[in-house]
Amino acid sequence: MGVMEFENISPEGFRKYQNENDEQSYLLVDVRQPEEYKAAHIPGAKLIPLDELESDLQALPPDRDIFFY
Repeated sequence: MGVMEFENISPEGFRKYQNENDEQSYLLVDVRQPEEYKAAHIPGAKLIPLDELESDLQALPPDRDIFFY
């Protein structure tokens, strides 16, 4: 796996990104717990609880921008 770069983005910045990019060009990852995800989540978000994230990083697509919340 190559070098990962991370940056913070505001909710407004993400909405702008969504409006300017095709939904297939990025992945939205919800890092909360399953019960929180079930209660409410952003449509299209993939659930990967924070405590499982490190072990699941290699399964994430390397060719897409990934947003974690």
